[in-house]
Amino acid sequence: MGRFRTILSKPVLWAAAKFSSKPNRERIFEALTRLSASIMEHPGKRGLVIPFEHHAGKFIIFSDQHKGNRNGADDFKQAETNYLDALNYYSSNDFCFINLGDSEELWENSIWKVKKNNKATFEAEKKFLAHNNYVKIFGNHDLYWDTGLWAYWHLKSMFGEKVKVYEGVILKTLVRRQDPIAIGSGVDSLDSELTIFLTHGHQGDAQSDGNWFSKFFVTYIWAPLQSLLRINPNTPAYNNEKKTLHNHIMYEWAAEQKDVLLITGHTHQPVFASLTHLERLYKQLQFAQQDKDEAAVKDVRTEILKRERKFTAVSVDYMNMKPSYFNTGCCCFRDGDITGIEIADGCIRLIKWSEAEGREVLEERELGELQMELA
Repeated sequence: MGRFRTILSKPVLWAAAKFSSKPNRERIFEALTRLSASIMEHPGKRGLVIPFEHHAGKFIIFSDQHKGNRNGADDFKQAETNYLDALNYYSSNDFCFINLGDSEELWENSIWKVKKNNKATFEAEKKFLAHNNYVKIFGNHDLYWDTGLWAYWHLKSMFGEKVKVYEGVILKTLVRRQDPIAIGSGVDSLDSELTIFLTHGHQGDAQSDGNWFSKFFVTYIWAPLQSLLRINPNTPAYNNEKKTLHNHIMYEWAAEQKDVLLITGHTHQPVFASLTHLERLYKQLQFAQQDKDEAAVKDVRTEILKRERKFTAVSVDYMNMKPSYFNTGCCCFRDGDITGIEIADGCIRLIKWSEAEGREVLEERELGELQMELA
């Protein structure tokens, strides 16, 4: 078998490199526009529309767990403890859990092995389902939930009841925000609708978001072939160049919409209000230099050097980007930490869970404040 894998791996990797393409702006724009319109026009088919009260709604969004079979290639193994702690916290505090795709690693593992080795996490997710607080979205690595002939049966055996898996979800709320023009005229605030569009983020990927044949090929041929050969060719999650480009195209689409925030996963890179952590550091550096704060300049430059060891790309217009795009990051970082997006108390937050610190709020903005900046 080892020799068989060696013989086949080279041509398969060659084919993957040759036929994979960089993220395509036109294709991604078309796919996101089509999906958001479909959800709004036919809610319940490809996705849900969930209205919520500005300060009362509570959502936790995690993605990219990539639950495997607990072998050496299982990226989720180190993060399982933090994930279970987080789910216990959010279920106890009555959050709605939006599972934003690639929850199960079904390109590298059979569904049977994933089910067998992840019973504790499925039990934790069932707690949300019991209170009608669970929304499951499919991604490209668990595309099986959308195309698999026996997907409904496996889901029922995992969760004890029928579970529908969607491509996206739209949250809608009325945000009360201060209007500087209205203040002093007798009307100090206005209610305006904010739309939050959530999807995994693989839309526009020719390998897994194309026609019925490409989806069939990925589900029944490509994914089993990867599992057999134990290979994982570059995807946006592993390739920094593609990761940066993909996130930026997602941002460009969101920036063109009116009163819309876009939340995705897929790239495994946290983004908050359209900025990566590195871009936020560069922005802090600019302000520190303007203020001639030498101590701050030194501290920020030290942090930038640490971050640039892993990631160097920075958007050219990071100083002027609209705060319209967010990315959850992932639940399979090598150190076991997990990141996600919280919406609660009228705010949106980038959070991290670690064994050392538990829950940490990394970034936070008020929804009303964000909406004013979207105009």
